[in-house]
Amino acid sequence: MGRDRPRLAKFGGRAIVGGIPALFLAAFFAYPLATILWYGLGTQGLAPLADLFGSPRNRGVVWFTITQALASTMLTLLVALPAAALVSRLQGRWKYWLRGLVTIPFVLPTVVVAGAFEGLFVRFGLDQGSFRLRHTVWAILIAHVFFNYAVVVRIVGSFWAGLDQQLEEQARVLGAGPLQTFRTVTLPRLRPAIASAAAIVFLFSFTSFGVILLLGGHRNPTIETEIFRQAINRSDFPMAAGWALVQVTFVVLILAATNVIERRRPAPTGVFTRATKALPKTFVGFNVVLMAALLGAPIVLLVERSFAVGGTYGFDHYRGLTERVAQLPVSPTTALTNSLVYAVVATAIALVVGSLAAFLAVHGRTELRRVFDLGLTLPLGTSAVTIGLGILLAFAAPPLDLRTSWWIIPIAHALIGVPFVLRTMVPVLRRIDPQLREAAAVLGASPSRVRRVIDLPIASRALLVGAGFAFAVSIGEFGATSFLPRRPENMTAPLALFRLLSTPGELLRGQAMALAVLLMVIVAVAVVTIEAARGKQEDFL
Repeated sequence: MGRDRPRLAKFGGRAIVGGIPALFLAAFFAYPLATILWYGLGTQGLAPLADLFGSPRNRGVVWFTITQALASTMLTLLVALPAAALVSRLQGRWKYWLRGLVTIPFVLPTVVVAGAFEGLFVRFGLDQGSFRLRHTVWAILIAHVFFNYAVVVRIVGSFWAGLDQQLEEQARVLGAGPLQTFRTVTLPRLRPAIASAAAIVFLFSFTSFGVILLLGGHRNPTIETEIFRQAINRSDFPMAAGWALVQVTFVVLILAATNVIERRRPAPTGVFTRATKALPKTFVGFNVVLMAALLGAPIVLLVERSFAVGGTYGFDHYRGLTERVAQLPVSPTTALTNSLVYAVVATAIALVVGSLAAFLAVHGRTELRRVFDLGLTLPLGTSAVTIGLGILLAFAAPPLDLRTSWWIIPIAHALIGVPFVLRTMVPVLRRIDPQLREAAAVLGASPSRVRRVIDLPIASRALLVGAGFAFAVSIGEFGATSFLPRRPENMTAPLALFRLLSTPGELLRGQAMALAVLLMVIVAVAVVTIEAARGKQEDFL
């Protein structure tokens, strides 16, 4: 009997470690998706989907969703590839500073970006007239490039830095010019990384919500905004679920294609000869100017408009954030406080679930590795709007009526943050030298003590990086949250910002800009912390 106790304790420990992430994934991801499937199909089979595609308008929505995502992807690659070349050549602190700066737009809340471009359009008279950009497809494309610039720079730039430069050197010795060398030698070797980055940019553009809703307007609907319109504005949940099914189908196809690309993408060896020829100053200057115009101008204008009061500057809009306006159930500062509290709780949940899943994905049995590695990554590729709708439908009746529960918001945010924790910890855990663990085991350390003494300290930096991403994602989450706060006092800062931006008036717009700046500063601090913790890690996430 005494011999069985360690076995029972070991089995119980494994059950707890595996049960927590499994239950979390099943309850708050699989079950809501199954609920959407039931609402979308129910007892009528595929008939509702046939009716959905029978409308010319609905077919146009699907077509526009695909085409704007394709156009956004191509434009992002065209604009960001030169910066990827620059990042691949930089070394030391300059490289980390540049990576951090271009990452800030990627993790900014969508409503903050929308506010930045709204201010930019107003400042230069592009919100009306013959050269209007507001509520046009061009505003959508520009904002998507702003968001996804970092995806291409970090993925392609890191891959490019790991390529052996001797082939380029040999091509130049044989008389090839810079463009010919790039076209015939460098570009073919970069294609796997470019394809991987393109797939991710397409996915993010395909499931874009806040940018489409605020900058595209009602004349440019996508699948994502149709889910929101049917569920929130019309309370037609079966139709919203039908649209969500269409989107999930496309997302699964995109993720499958991305996985194929990732399997074909060879990893850089890490042993290479650095280029002896520095990049031309004109090329560096071009990138600096482009970054300043594309990434810097909207942010600078956002800050400038937050201080603009009439014909002068002051802190009136920031002081006004403490007062409740008619458009909001609480003051903007209360909404910001709610977001901070939700972000802290969501980050804690994501750290617990993500770290347990990471250990199982590395040290668990083969079947468990695949389930946790893939299963807890799926929420990252699933639309936040679909997740929010699924949770709203799944937990709408007793005894699981959580619509007015305070916890449902941080749980939804944690579901989106868990993949970041998982994807940052798994590569680090896999790189731990097995001999360290074997030596500890030989000295009498139990498996749990090995994980506590060896694995966890080594992975602590990755854990901090994952926590930073989970916090940044939660503080600015808008898509899922737009479905969930059923109680007015639970309003978050992104929702408050959305209402302020949607209401005409200089005073409200100024307060919106001030709130957007505060959100941006919080996210920027999180990104700087991430880069400081990351050190020399080259993983994108």
